[in-house]
Amino acid sequence: MALIVQKYGGTSVGSVERIQTVAQRIRKTVQQGNKVVVVVSAMGKTTDTLVGLAQEITPNPSRREMDMLLSTGEQVTIALMTMALQEIGQTATSLTGAQVGIVTEAEHSRARILSIKPDRIKHHLDQGEVVVVAGFQGISSRENLEITTLGRGGSDTSAVALAASLKANFCEIYTDVPGILTTDPRLVPSARLMEEITCDEMLELASLGAKVLHPRAVEIARNYGVSLVVRSSWSDAPGTHVISPIPKPRSLEGLELTKAVDGVEFDGEQGKIALLRVPDRPGIAARLFGEIAHQQVDVDLIIQSIHDGNSNDIAFTVVKNVLNKAEAVAEAIAPVLRSTPSNSTEAEVMVETGVAKVSIAGAGMIGRPGIAAKMFKTLAAAKINIEMISTSEVKVSCVVAQKDGDRAISVLCEAFDLQLSSNTAASQTAATAPPVRGVAVDTKQAQIAIRHVKDKPGMAAGIFGVLADNNISVDTIIQSQRCRILAGTPTRDIAFTVAQENAQAACEALKSLSESFEEMIVDEDIAKVSIVGAGMVGQPGVAAKFFTALAKEKINIKMIATSEIKISCVVPQEEGVKALKAVHDAFELAGIETVEVPA
Repeated sequence: MALIVQKYGGTSVGSVERIQTVAQRIRKTVQQGNKVVVVVSAMGKTTDTLVGLAQEITPNPSRREMDMLLSTGEQVTIALMTMALQEIGQTATSLTGAQVGIVTEAEHSRARILSIKPDRIKHHLDQGEVVVVAGFQGISSRENLEITTLGRGGSDTSAVALAASLKANFCEIYTDVPGILTTDPRLVPSARLMEEITCDEMLELASLGAKVLHPRAVEIARNYGVSLVVRSSWSDAPGTHVISPIPKPRSLEGLELTKAVDGVEFDGEQGKIALLRVPDRPGIAARLFGEIAHQQVDVDLIIQSIHDGNSNDIAFTVVKNVLNKAEAVAEAIAPVLRSTPSNSTEAEVMVETGVAKVSIAGAGMIGRPGIAAKMFKTLAAAKINIEMISTSEVKVSCVVAQKDGDRAISVLCEAFDLQLSSNTAASQTAATAPPVRGVAVDTKQAQIAIRHVKDKPGMAAGIFGVLADNNISVDTIIQSQRCRILAGTPTRDIAFTVAQENAQAACEALKSLSESFEEMIVDEDIAKVSIVGAGMVGQPGVAAKFFTALAKEKINIKMIATSEIKISCVVPQEEGVKALKAVHDAFELAGIETVEVPA
């Protein structure tokens, strides 16, 4: 007998008929000899309707009263679902988040789960009942009994947290698509269903617009080793398995308050190559990395900074034992990249051997402002200058001088209360995973460029510390390779992306640092296109294929940032969907059948 947690979203329970259909599925699961806990969302557009009613009363309702209002949506669903189960002969009981014992922070509208007391659920399960739980909600503590909600994706979070607390055999997330697809089927109808995906890959895709699973739910599954399956509510297809690593022992107390960073990684055997003042036109990155891939040179970090006039810089790191080979490729191709072959001021090759890469990684970094800032501040306090920055959703990497490597490890491990990590697990995953699992586009970001920031320890810490203090989450961060001397002071450019809705607030916050830089430029006309795949580790040519797909469509790249399992390019917003389709086709991710997406 298995214990299964099933979660049904708002579309799946959007009408009485759909609730009755879901009830039949639940009963069938029980008849197969399983114990079942069901987590449901509010019906259809109920939450939107409730928000609209509140707005008719006041444009600024209190967060507490909004929690009181919105929590009623799930309570309607649990009662109707339980009635539907009882009507077909299946004993069942409905419970609110408070009745279940989901204890959260005292933070209205965005609470994180502290603990779950599953005794009441276990009692009902032992009586042979299905337990139907209201997702998205909890209670702040046993003392003040405040109803709280978990924010966007809260029902996913409730379901996976319950599965972790109950040590369930499976957690099934039922939705209106057949599982997790290689990209958004509304943009690319030929998107293919994935049979499986790792939690790390899913975290990258979940934060880049793949809305099937919320990152918080994936984080819990990753931390506690929950077996997670995403399936369609309308078929018996197997769906997509989200593979969790073998978890480290951890307490269920403070369930969602686990460390944001769970690893510090270091690679001291790196060399850096930069091409400065490369003409800013489509196809440059494709030519460079195409030739590098042809020579079977595996590239680690890649960054392309914001353009400066009609040029920009591209820098990348490789392991030292192929540095000479990579340098020879860069020197050979540099004349080809120039506007005119004789213009030696363009595509100048710069090589540096004495560098190391230090990274922090963790699923809990998503949506928590200040993690990158803490890393930069820690390095600055140790007087360690940062030469390159590249970020992903779950990792921040900095290139520093090799002589500072040991000190960087020491101070970061102390700051985040960790031991130095190994990449062994990632390497094992890479051996069996495809180079690219999925592709995503985000068209709701803005790029902010900070020009001519003083090149000294602490500047990045200051910039991202101010943003964190204002609760502004930063996505991609790039620090340029080129160092410019202005009035005798070395400077670099730093660019980053934020949600468009936070762009103005970010600019206002950064005005307090205006003496530390020369200019701030905002560009809301961008889209971020990304490929994700654990199998790209150790496989030369993945980046080149990505860049070539864009070049064939004459799409210019504004920024490049990478991690081990993700490559992101910022492109003009109007070309974001075209770029997504081109890259999806380039990696042959299309399926045989078109996926139907409910309206």
